[in-house]
Amino acid sequence: MLTYMFVPIFHIQTFMLIHYNSTIYFFFYLVCKSCLVKHLEENNSCPTCQIVIHQSHPLQYISFDRTMQDIVFKLVPGLQLDEIKREREFYRIRGLPYPKEVPAGTEIDDDKTAQDQAAADSDYHRTDEQVNIGLECVASHLKSLKKKFLRVSSQATITHLKKFIAVKVLDGSDKYRDIDILCNDELLGKDHTLKFVYVTRWRFREPPLKLQYRPKLDL
Repeated sequence: MLTYMFVPIFHIQTFMLIHYNSTIYFFFYLVCKSCLVKHLEENNSCPTCQIVIHQSHPLQYISFDRTMQDIVFKLVPGLQLDEIKREREFYRIRGLPYPKEVPAGTEIDDDKTAQDQAAADSDYHRTDEQVNIGLECVASHLKSLKKKFLRVSSQATITHLKKFIAVKVLDGSDKYRDIDILCNDELLGKDHTLKFVYVTRWRFREPPLKLQYRPKLDL
């Protein structure tokens, strides 16, 4: 099981496979979670650079990083399913109950489940993690949005934003393919979620996430 620690002053760019990640604030290293916890039971310093994490309670500075875990699961096809299978096998070999399994004999109310799902679908993703974004026009011959700042679901994609912009400035969502959206002057893929963009292009910057739009360039 791999995890990571991050250090803003030592920014290490690397691709990491992460399973149930833990973050030690101020550090950025690829480590094994089990080994990290075992190390911190006897030590109070980082196992990689030896910097003291906390004099007396280093374990209290470990927390889950669900965002990075979600990103990695999306980037690596089949990884999440493989991890679940390995986790189940771990408990099976040791004769232990799988903690995430629904107990046998537990009645599942299908009607309630359906109602809950319907309620979730009808709230327009207001209960999702939200992202604050700013949309700036970088083409003089294209209209600017009257309201440049939005708060939307982190699961919204670049295509969703393109359709929104097309409705506002091109008078029709069907023209969304005529729009390019950029971040830090880099063209964004149509299927990128805002969560992915924020983590990979805006992680250590102050909100809102600043995006630019322009007419599509035919290359």
